[in-house]
Amino acid sequence: LCSLLFSHVLFLPAVLFPAAHRPKRSSSLPLNPVLQNSLEEVELLYEFLLAELRISPDLHISIRDEELDSLRKAADFRAVCNDVIPKRLPDIRRLSASLASRPGVLRREDFERTVLTLAYAAYRTALSQGYQKDIWAQSLVSLFQALRHDLMRSSGPRAAP
Repeated sequence: LCSLLFSHVLFLPAVLFPAAHRPKRSSSLPLNPVLQNSLEEVELLYEFLLAELRISPDLHISIRDEELDSLRKAADFRAVCNDVIPKRLPDIRRLSASLASRPGVLRREDFERTVLTLAYAAYRTALSQGYQKDIWAQSLVSLFQALRHDLMRSSGPRAAP
């Protein structure tokens, strides 16, 4: 029984966004936060992404639109963007590699965070030049392919119950 449990633990997929599971002293954000729990929240997230975002030199993300930024859900959005998703290129490449080798369909929160990471990578690609632009573009394509692959798996034929 012990070896069966141990072998099962060895094959559990790694956590894609470990920062979501680490408590932050400076944040009131719950562990493993999710932004989209309703259609209204999906639409609000879309509004946040369409609004002009501000990314400071220390990679802190905020929403330029003061009215949108004052919403309670905007605080959750900023916390996920600033404390959960990867923003350094090596971390994004590691995420892409993990996504490429991950079996099954992504959980809702992992899909959401991957989309936010994709949006961040698109922003960084647009701001970069030369070789850096190529590197960011490769990461952007890898994230897109992982999301596309996940959507294809989730919409594929399902086994009969």
